[in-house]
Amino acid sequence: MSKFIKEFKEFAMKGNVMDMAIGVVIGAAFGAIVTSLVADLIMPLISWATGGLDFSDWRITLRAAIEATETTDAVEGLYISYGNFINVLFNFIIIALSIFLVIKGINKMSNRFESEKAKKEREEAEAKAKAEAEAPAPESEEVKILKEIRDALKK
Repeated sequence: MSKFIKEFKEFAMKGNVMDMAIGVVIGAAFGAIVTSLVADLIMPLISWATGGLDFSDWRITLRAAIEATETTDAVEGLYISYGNFINVLFNFIIIALSIFLVIKGINKMSNRFESEKAKKEREEAEAKAKAEAEAPAPESEEVKILKEIRDALKK
């Protein structure tokens, strides 16, 4: 049993699992924010702009409701509520747009960081190459002996 707990702990503490868990929590919070944005800000503005139009009330009646009488029971109405679908569709579009904009911003910052990092690495490589080109090459033992012979012959 101890081995199982150890293996589970190693699995749960891996970076990918933790990153995914954090992403799920942040995603849920982000979804709640966007849902509130749509329900509390955007849909009222759309309703105001369209003269009080409320999508959530839009529906097709398949069977009208019947109230109970002395001889019959009440029958609930049967509706296709497509207005709610429109609200959910607006939610999806706004969530997708929001995620797109966030990812686009992250990618832009990441590319900027990568380009600065690449530029710095390139400059360092150029400086190293220049320093190596200016520095004299180390002399081998043969070159030293030949120089001594040359100097001896000059004398």
